[in-house]
Amino acid sequence: MKYQSQKVALAYFAVALALFAVQVLGGLLAGWIYVSPNFLSELLPFNIVRMLHTNSLIVWLLLGFFGAAYFLVPEEAERELHSPKLAYLQLAVLVIGTLGVVLTYVFNLFEGNWLLGKEGREFIEQPKWVKVGIVVAALMFLYNITMTVLKGKKTAITNILLLGLWGLALLFLFSFYNPSNLSLDKQYWWNIVHLWVEGVWELIMASVLAYLMLKLTGVDREVIEKWLYVIVAAALFSGILGTGHHYYWIGTPGYWQWIGSIFSSLEVVPFFAMMSFAFVMVWKGRRDHPNKAALLWSLGCATLAFFGAGVWGFLHTLHGVNYYTHGTQITAAHGHLAFFGAYVSLNLAIISYAMPLLRGRDPYNQVLNMASFWLMAGGMTFMTFVLTFAGTVQTHLQRVMGEYFMEVQDQLAVFYWMRFGAGAAFVLGAFLFIYAVAVPRREVIQPGEAAGVPAE
Repeated sequence: MKYQSQKVALAYFAVALALFAVQVLGGLLAGWIYVSPNFLSELLPFNIVRMLHTNSLIVWLLLGFFGAAYFLVPEEAERELHSPKLAYLQLAVLVIGTLGVVLTYVFNLFEGNWLLGKEGREFIEQPKWVKVGIVVAALMFLYNITMTVLKGKKTAITNILLLGLWGLALLFLFSFYNPSNLSLDKQYWWNIVHLWVEGVWELIMASVLAYLMLKLTGVDREVIEKWLYVIVAAALFSGILGTGHHYYWIGTPGYWQWIGSIFSSLEVVPFFAMMSFAFVMVWKGRRDHPNKAALLWSLGCATLAFFGAGVWGFLHTLHGVNYYTHGTQITAAHGHLAFFGAYVSLNLAIISYAMPLLRGRDPYNQVLNMASFWLMAGGMTFMTFVLTFAGTVQTHLQRVMGEYFMEVQDQLAVFYWMRFGAGAAFVLGAFLFIYAVAVPRREVIQPGEAAGVPAE
C-alpha cells in the first residue's frame, strides 16, 4: 500500500463482506422456502426474503466497487484521496440507508407512504428517502474520486472507471420516475437494471480487472490499455441496444424483437474478450506474484462471467426462444451465474488482492481463500445446471403442454432440493472466504527464530 488514504477501502470492504454474508444466508433461506413453502410464511414471507436477498446483493456490490475505487485510484493517480473524511461520511450515509431499508422491508413499515414506504418495483423497492440518501452518497463519491483523478495522473484505467461510476449514478436517477403506464414504467426500469449490469457495470469490471492484471502479471500498461479500450467499446456497442431483449413482451413495437435479438447476441463478444484478455495477460506476464488467490479469483471472474452472462444469456435471448422461456427457472440460472461470475467474483478478487496490503499481512493464508473459490464456483455452477434443467422442464410442461403453474412446480421439487444443496455449499464457501481475509493467520515461529527476527 503506497498511500495512507487507501485505508478508506478497508471500511468499505468490511461492510461489503458483512452484507455478503446477509445476502447468501437470505438466498439459502429462499432456496429452503422453495422446498418447504410454508416455512416462516407469516413471520418472514418469501417476497420479503427475496427483496433482502437481491437488495443486499446490489448494495454490497456497490460498496465493493466504491472500495475498489478508493483503493486503486490513489495508486493510479499517484496522489492521496481528495478527502478521506468525505469517504467515511459517504459510507455512514449508505449504512444508515441500508439499515432503514432492512427495517422497512422486514416490518413492512409505512406501507403506502410515498416517502417512507417501500415501492413495488423489483430491485429498486427502496423507500424514496433511501433513494435520496443513495444519490447524496453517490455525489460525495463522484466528487471525491473525480477531484483525486483531476489533480493527479490520468490513466485508461481511471478514465474507464470514472465513466462507469458516473454512468452508474446518473442511470439510478430513473428510479425516481414511476409512470402509471406499465409499459413505459418497464422501459425506464430497464434503463437502470439492464444498463447497469450490461452497460456501465461492465466498464467498472473491465477497469478493475485491468488493474488486477497490471499488478498480478507485470504486463506492460500499454498492452493492457489497448485491450481495455477494445473491451469497453464492444460492451457499450452491444449493451446499449441490447436492452431491447427486455422489450419483447411489454407492449413496445415489434421491431424491438429484431434489435434486441441482434444486439444482445453480440453481448457475448465483450465477455469473451474479457476472458481472453485475462488469460493472455497471465500467459504473457513475467511476474510470479505471491498472491495466487487474487489471481485465481481474477481468472475465475473472467471465465464465469463469460459463461454466466455470455453463454447462458445467449441461450434465451433470441425472441423466438424467449417467447417460451421468459420468466422461467432458465432466467434464474442465467441471473445467478452472471452476477456471481461478473461482479461477485470481481469484488472478491480485488478484496483478495487489497485486504492483505491494507492489513499489513501480505501474502496471508491463501489456501482457505482458494478453497472458498472452488466451493463457491462449484456450488454456483451446479446450481446453474440444476436450474437450467428445471427451466427446460418447466418451459415444456407449462409453456408448451399448458399445464398449470403449481402442478409444474410440484414436478420440479427434485431440482429445488439439489439447488438448496448447491446453495449450502456456496454459503460454506462464502463464510470460508470471509474468515480467510478477515482473521489473521497465526504466525509459526521456526526453531532458532525469535519472534519477528528471521533465523540465519
